Amino acid sequence: MFKSYRNLMMSAAMIAAASTTLFAGSDASHTYTNGKKVIDGGVTYPVKKGMTSAYHVNTKAHAASFKIGRPATPDEIKAWNIDVMPDGTGLPEGKGTVEEGDAIYEEKCSACHFDFGTGGSGYPALQKGNAYEGHKTLTNQRVDGNDDGPIRVFGTYWPYASTLWWYIKTGMPHPHPMSLTDDEVYALCAYIISINELKIDGEELDDEYELNREKFLKIKMPNVDGFIPEIRGKNGLENTRKFFNDFTNYGIGPVSKKTRCMKNCFKGKPELARIQGSGISDYLPPISEKKDLPKKKEGAGAEHPGKKAYEASCAVCHATDAMGAPVVGNKKDWAARVKKGMDKVYHNAIHGINGMPPKGGTSLPDDKIKEIVDYMVGASK
Repeated sequence: MFKSYRNLMMSAAMIAAASTTLFAGSDASHTYTNGKKVIDGGVTYPVKKGMTSAYHVNTKAHAASFKIGRPATPDEIKAWNIDVMPDGTGLPEGKGTVEEGDAIYEEKCSACHFDFGTGGSGYPALQKGNAYEGHKTLTNQRVDGNDDGPIRVFGTYWPYASTLWWYIKTGMPHPHPMSLTDDEVYALCAYIISINELKIDGEELDDEYELNREKFLKIKMPNVDGFIPEIRGKNGLENTRKFFNDFTNYGIGPVSKKTRCMKNCFKGKPELARIQGSGISDYLPPISEKKDLPKKKEGAGAEHPGKKAYEASCAVCHATDAMGAPVVGNKKDWAARVKKGMDKVYHNAIHGINGMPPKGGTSLPDDKIKEIVDYMVGASK
């Protein structure tokens, strides 16, 4: 599937467009009823005697019709059509400076993505230094003692900045998506572009740099040509169809025949790639080889039983006031809630309240949720 660092990619829009036509044929088929090859190079087996290939099929269900709901209206479709395409389709007017984006980031994003977008605690990094230098690492292979693999972050790896605008607008901040204005999204994009040290039309972004729609369309990402097949432009769908139906592009079938191959396809001896060690052996102090867990403390110095579960499942919202949740450590926040009684606090935590989902979106049992609440309240006195 890979050619150097050029990685496989297909847009959801293409898949959707290609999946609206039924398959046909008496045997395993690669064609649509419109006579074209399937978009992904796949094979569809027709139903014969109640079976498709080796699998049974409910033919009655296939023959049934649906009379549920109604077609979406143009306005309803328009309301859902909020994606932003690489050519700027869907990108609204707006503006925001790097400095404004920095302030918004600190307030609404840093709790998960940390300072300067460095990432951590399971949340992705938004930058790892100069994007142009980082882009050069995409060809790195961890072989021959080389432990420096490819750097894949927004600036180095993404082919288009349009996805950044779209994802921030529709999915961020995590607890409250769709809450940012268009200007705030432009400001955040400006900030993220600046910490990746990317240039727009040859210009570096300082704090006063104001990003707008016109400038956004001039962004050229370092990895814009790093993906195959080529999906841009009016021929994108056909390019994709052609690529995936040439099986030699991803190692299926002999190169000479360009046909599918299900057995005895490979000639010669496979080359094995073995996982190498870290290459570091002189640790000071030496690494312990003991496998036993550290003993749990008891008494006054023991860790509260709800602390670890809080840090793993609840701290993302309750560690700062960026999410609108009561902050652990803030006596005033919790005193008002405890005043109503712990039974009420437990009930809200288990069943949800306002923007908080039941159990904070976890599947923890009720008694574990109560332990977490006890820890949060105790740490806020």
